[in-house]
Amino acid sequence: MLAYRSLVILVAIAVSIVGTGCSPDEPAPTPKNVEIQPCDQASTTPYTFDLPAHFPPFIVSNNNLTTVEGVALGRRLYYDDRLSAGGPLRGKSCSSCHPQSKSFSNNAPGTSVLPHTNLNWSSYFLWNGEISGGIEEAMMFEVVDFFQTNITLIKADKTYQRMSCEAFGTSDISEREMANALAQWMRTLISHDSKYDRYIAGIEQLTTQELRGEEIFNSVGDCFKCHTMPLTTDLMFHNNGIELAPTGKDMGRFNVTGDPADMGKFKTPTLRNVALTVPYMHDGRFETLEQVVDHYDSRVIFSDTLDSVMVVPGNVYTLGLSRNEKEALVAFLKTFTDTTFITNPKFSDPFK
Repeated sequence: MLAYRSLVILVAIAVSIVGTGCSPDEPAPTPKNVEIQPCDQASTTPYTFDLPAHFPPFIVSNNNLTTVEGVALGRRLYYDDRLSAGGPLRGKSCSSCHPQSKSFSNNAPGTSVLPHTNLNWSSYFLWNGEISGGIEEAMMFEVVDFFQTNITLIKADKTYQRMSCEAFGTSDISEREMANALAQWMRTLISHDSKYDRYIAGIEQLTTQELRGEEIFNSVGDCFKCHTMPLTTDLMFHNNGIELAPTGKDMGRFNVTGDPADMGKFKTPTLRNVALTVPYMHDGRFETLEQVVDHYDSRVIFSDTLDSVMVVPGNVYTLGLSRNEKEALVAFLKTFTDTTFITNPKFSDPFK
């Protein structure tokens, strides 16, 4: 696996494009003497996940069981811009690039940020899967490498000392407790109450146009082969025909494995709240769902590692969708919008 540090530089550049305070703030002063409050043994409350029947079981970390107290700590850290006080991204929090209103994704032009949504089922993170393992590993990267957190500043905060004591039985919060708390919080970010989910549950009906879109999705469109239900992703890596001879970061999974068979492959993103998570593709090249559908309909570029779903021996890959069929497919994709998820107060900024 590549060293994380090279990735930090690339992501830092992307974050600077976002524009929410591109010039770093002055660094917060680091306390010289940190007084750690005494802590009794933690008494935690197991967190109860509310999942619909059609969702599969998810990965459970026995070394970091999700608790009400751990989630509360992780939520506060997620929204705290002091998380970045020690590094080059000063003044930014996780939520700066992953706001709730955008399904914990970002709409900045020229960038494409994978949403912090339904990560419980993932073992690979980032577009090329450079970080693997549990969410804990991904969050340790965020704390140590990406944000380069000034841990002393967090340790000195009495609120964090209390919350760490409640969640982990220690007031002396470390990078590990921070990563574990963030991982617990991220596990709660589950989108499962879209119109499509209510349709599956028999609570709501799709329109005639949406039903036609579903039919295309599951037949001629072949969308379902990579965007498997109900997560709307197979969590795997695919070359979807957007580059003939990719270079640099556009080489995707190849940059991690070095395997020529992985050239141009990227992780299948979730389609949940896809109408909110523009732009699309790993490089943000498409600004609308209509452009995405047009690509798969008639603009797929053949290469040696093009996904087998799109390989038609002796022919150019095309779906041949009519305008009405394209509109129906887009209408169906919009049924994955979960307004409950993006407005749920338990996922909101605790500082407000």
